[in-house]
Amino acid sequence: MKIAVIGGGIGGLCTAYALQQQNFVVDVFEATSSFKPIGAGIGIGSNAMQALIELGIGTKIYENGTNLTTQLFFNAKGKQLNSIDFSALKDLYGQSNITIQRADLHRTLYHAIQKDTLFLNKRCLKVEQYDTGCTLHFSDKTTADYDYVIAADGIHSPIRKQYIIDSEPRYAGYICWRGVSTAYPFIEAHTSVEIWDTIGRFGYAPLKDGKVYWFACVNAKENDLFLHHLEKEQLAALFNSFPSQVSGMILSTNQDDILHHDLYDIKPLKKFHFGRVILLGDAAHATTPNMGQGAGQAIEDALVFSTALAQQKDFIEAAKQYEHIRLHKTKKVTQLSKQIGLAAQWSNPLLAKSRDFVFPFIPSSLLLKRLKFLFK
Repeated sequence: MKIAVIGGGIGGLCTAYALQQQNFVVDVFEATSSFKPIGAGIGIGSNAMQALIELGIGTKIYENGTNLTTQLFFNAKGKQLNSIDFSALKDLYGQSNITIQRADLHRTLYHAIQKDTLFLNKRCLKVEQYDTGCTLHFSDKTTADYDYVIAADGIHSPIRKQYIIDSEPRYAGYICWRGVSTAYPFIEAHTSVEIWDTIGRFGYAPLKDGKVYWFACVNAKENDLFLHHLEKEQLAALFNSFPSQVSGMILSTNQDDILHHDLYDIKPLKKFHFGRVILLGDAAHATTPNMGQGAGQAIEDALVFSTALAQQKDFIEAAKQYEHIRLHKTKKVTQLSKQIGLAAQWSNPLLAKSRDFVFPFIPSSLLLKRLKFLFK
């Protein structure tokens, strides 16, 4: 059985690693011309850490991570609105939430797959299926033949659009900047923070080696050229009503290392499986990052499909099992993350004021309960 994985991101590499561990012949085709681990920080929920442990690579990733035990929510004036005790999840399920630099996570996965099985500068545009296999068509006019295909080629997946023509990314309504800064003495260890106000939202969490990952979100029109060209001094000025550490983190970050993106998701799909092809990760269920589950759900995809294939020994039957297990859960993540983002990004002063009044009265245990479905 020869399997092609389209996309060398977190989901694609995780899946390739898991299947290679079962001695399947697996090649990964990545559109970029060189392997450059990029990105700022990323949160890996304890559900995804449990999946990584089961895949056999969690310990290596954990070594580069930082435990998160608590999440705190504040308004811009410094009033605490609520908190979530992540340590309760570890007590229940055995793994910690962590933060990690995305580059470290990506690099670990890259080195875990078999040498000479990652092919760069190979953008797959189309997959042709036959009774006996598939032909991959690349942008460089070459082709390759495989028995089965796993499309993990991201939110703009041409393979998804091949099978679901109207599946276009949905703009979430806000832009996000991300960066990694040197940490500050007043940043609490093992604690992530979000600060909400009508101007926007700012969050941060500690990383290894005295660094901190931060993000900033403001409502905007899609592809707002002015906001996409802000210098860090201008970005810091947007948040000058926030506590002083906010502008400090932004200003202490190298300008070239600050990433900015309009945020998107895709409307939940009704199918992930199309004959000899399956969709995986963002290609199947891209979500906004409000729950820290984008990479986590791709990791779970890798575990569920590789486990199904180990049990079934047949790709088609494994694909059916994978689709059955993953459709409902990923839909719930996408919908809940969208709802959280909408509430956190309220710019109407009356709505924001009512949210900030009601939020402290919601028991932390109830917030945690809403996340327990992630472990089923």
